[in-house]
Amino acid sequence: MQISSVNDVKIYNLSHGKSLPEWLSDRKKRQLQKKDVDIQRRIELIQDFEMPTVCTSIKVSRDGQFILATGTYKPRIRCYDTYQLSLKFERCLDSDVVAFDILSDDYSKLVFLHTNRYVEFHSQHGYYYKTRIPKFGRDFSYHYPSCDLYFVGCSSDIYRLNLEQGRFLNSLQTDAVEHNACDINPVHHLFASGTSEGKVECWDPRVRKRVGLLDCVLSSLTEGMEVQSLPSISALKFNGSLVMGVGTSTGQVLLYDLRSSQPLMVKDHFYNLPIKSLNFHDQMDLVVSADPKIIKIWNKDSGKVFSSIQPESNINDVCMYPHSGMLFTGNEDPKMNTFYIPALGPAPRWCSFLDNLTEELEESPESTVYDDYKFVTRKDLDNLGLSHLVGSSLLRAYMHGYFMDIRLYHKVKSMANPFAYEEYRKDKIRQKIAETRTQRVQVKTLPKVNKELALKLMEEGDDEIELTARKKKGKALPTVLGDSRFKVMFENPDYQVDEQSEEFRLLNPIVSKVSQKRKKKLRLLAQDATFQDAQENDEEEGRASSEEESSDDDKSWVEEVREQRRLLNEEARDRRRKQRKDADRNTVLLESKSSEGEKNSITTENKKTSQPQFYQIKSGEEFRGFNDVSRKQKLQKASLEERLKLEQHSGTSNMADATVGSKQLTFTLKKSEQQRKQQQAERDHHEERKKLRRSAGHLSSARGRGWGRGRGRGRGRGRLYGANTHLQLPQAKVTPIRQMSEIAELLFLKVAMAMNR
Repeated sequence: MQISSVNDVKIYNLSHGKSLPEWLSDRKKRQLQKKDVDIQRRIELIQDFEMPTVCTSIKVSRDGQFILATGTYKPRIRCYDTYQLSLKFERCLDSDVVAFDILSDDYSKLVFLHTNRYVEFHSQHGYYYKTRIPKFGRDFSYHYPSCDLYFVGCSSDIYRLNLEQGRFLNSLQTDAVEHNACDINPVHHLFASGTSEGKVECWDPRVRKRVGLLDCVLSSLTEGMEVQSLPSISALKFNGSLVMGVGTSTGQVLLYDLRSSQPLMVKDHFYNLPIKSLNFHDQMDLVVSADPKIIKIWNKDSGKVFSSIQPESNINDVCMYPHSGMLFTGNEDPKMNTFYIPALGPAPRWCSFLDNLTEELEESPESTVYDDYKFVTRKDLDNLGLSHLVGSSLLRAYMHGYFMDIRLYHKVKSMANPFAYEEYRKDKIRQKIAETRTQRVQVKTLPKVNKELALKLMEEGDDEIELTARKKKGKALPTVLGDSRFKVMFENPDYQVDEQSEEFRLLNPIVSKVSQKRKKKLRLLAQDATFQDAQENDEEEGRASSEEESSDDDKSWVEEVREQRRLLNEEARDRRRKQRKDADRNTVLLESKSSEGEKNSITTENKKTSQPQFYQIKSGEEFRGFNDVSRKQKLQKASLEERLKLEQHSGTSNMADATVGSKQLTFTLKKSEQQRKQQQAERDHHEERKKLRRSAGHLSSARGRGWGRGRGRGRGRGRLYGANTHLQLPQAKVTPIRQMSEIAELLFLKVAMAMNR
């Protein structure tokens, strides 16, 4: 059950909540009722009060015992017995129902108008008879005195079917093109039909003649309304003998007195949707009008809205239970809604327990759902450490945050900060003590940060206070110490004024002179305030003297600024000299360390070359090269060997100063590991060739003697060669020509190796 309040009128939606399927077992239903809150709170007033898909129309029998509803799909009619609060029977039909009516006091005589032009009659046992009308019908009404059925639809004729004779009578010829709705007055039986042109035609069934024509188009137009199409009549209903309600397709409801062509009241729904249903509540003089979006209950005399109901789905039909505050709606939804409004009347006799239930709810108002929940943002969840619960059933997403159980929130809050109460208690005690201290005598205490500045501001503040005290008119301005915007400047150490910095030393003379000027001005103003009577003559002299003093002050602070700048330049020069001495000392240390072995030098070179070396040009070093001219001249007089040694000791790169102020950088490229291995392999190859090379020093210069000796000893030499395992070549003398050829061969090999590298 859902409770809503519109204009302080309580509306109870008895059909709100989840519906359980029929195929569930009783055990499963009981388990769901224990777990699900929506199922626990729902009230199933009438069992299975729903349709498979859509409910098109709903009516109550005249005795009030049966509720009949038509719907789809499949097309069917269902009858509910209010005494048993359950479904009595269900009948399926051949086509959808446009409109139906109950001819008897109970469900024993029913008439259905189908979409396929058929008119079907049902008795108590079921289907009875079926006939067909010439044109498609949209609505019909039953005339009790003559037992005539009047059908209106897509034709200018109004068809009459007499149920006593069982045949069609002569049709009523009208001037309209189509008819949308019709109704018969229950008092004098006047038949009224609403046309698609926005007119209402009234006929007397006794003489079968039109007795009146009412044009509702101009009357339905209100001020500020945009006319998009011609309004047609969509609903028609009589109330008593003289009042008639007309609903248009543009969303207006017009109340007419049959004796006048002007409407008594025009009510606009402001939705531009056709009026689906019109009903009158006689006990309270209210009109219940409904369009597909909303049901409005308003006073028919003043037009003031009493209340309104807006269901979740579109509305097809509205039926009020007679002499009560209950109404039923057929919607574009399987479930048929049941609303109970105690302000309209009591509950029906078959559900009188609703009065007691609503009285108890009003006496003990139920807390809303949000009273037991706490709204938290994503940042609050991160602070509490509950961000992992996002997406679970413990958090319900709502707008930019989440709802969580208030008990869980308090529990996690106490666990996250268990000393929150102690801190809160200490803060309160501290505040109470501070409040009591304000009543005592205030003692000036300097802050921990910027004490000198605070003292200076205190002195200036005292001077201003004295000056304003002497003046009769004037108010003391708040000082920097008393302003909360500058509070951090005297508490945070990051705001400490560095008096040794360059900016402070250059600006301090100006600030000091400005403060002196300010003090002088304050003294002059104090004198002006005390001697107001004799001020006119001395004012010009005082101004002239102040101008002269200001000019002298300007010269004085300029000289102080120059002095401070000169001191800063000297300090910078001393720092550069010190850095230069440190650099020379480092070079000497490097030269002493460079006398170590070749292996250590190679490793140090690899370490140095592995990381790039950067040189920073400092201020004042641009023209340092002019001082090193003599050192460079000595270096140029040295031999090439000495200069190369110095460059090797200095590393892979050398930084030199030019005489114009620029820098000159020389460096050697680092060889890769593959190149070093290749060079080492070549050196090993040369060493091996030197060992295997045949020397020619023992050979004589005579060609014939040498060759003869060699041929004569060939056999013995062969045996020796075959007996020994090692190769032993005899030493022979080489001619100059052969020696030159070997030298040329060696040179060729070196050139080839160099090219390969």
